[in-house]
Amino acid sequence: MLGPIIYIIMFALVPLTLFPNAILALASGMAFGVLYGMIYTIIGAVLGAALSFYIARFLGKDIVDKLVRGRGKWFEDGVEKKGFLIVFTLRLIPLVPFDIISYGAGLSKIKFKDFLLATTIGIIPGVFIFINLGDKSQNAGSLDFIFALVLLGALVLASYFIKNKISFDKLQDNLSDEEVDNTK
Repeated sequence: MLGPIIYIIMFALVPLTLFPNAILALASGMAFGVLYGMIYTIIGAVLGAALSFYIARFLGKDIVDKLVRGRGKWFEDGVEKKGFLIVFTLRLIPLVPFDIISYGAGLSKIKFKDFLLATTIGIIPGVFIFINLGDKSQNAGSLDFIFALVLLGALVLASYFIKNKISFDKLQDNLSDEEVDNTK
């Protein structure tokens, strides 16, 4: 009976450890099935993202830089205007570390509601794929499990192509160019 609550709390606290979220999501699929695993994981992930966001917002850049070892520097001022789009896009790419995005967003000027909405919507495909894989792993030889592996492979490939196609440096430059154009 306490399993879902303990799981949600564990998932919400993962950002403090930088432990890979995917492992917990797989376990959730095994323990709770696809529907409840998704619900519990989304709740835990959103709570964890909010925790990371506010740690960064309140503790500031120096402490967060130590936590993420300087990997969040690309997430700066332009996020204020296109924050939802940037966070949403990054959440679709599981190859970009979940916690780094949350800490980086907390350091930026993005509005919390935009961050939270982009996170909630953006994690759904990845959460489904990992939960489904965990659920189907109990029948490792089945067609359902093989299909779950194919979905995971497709997600990784899509993420790789999205990550390589989108240059966040260019996006930041475009935001700066738009700012200049708007002042003319």
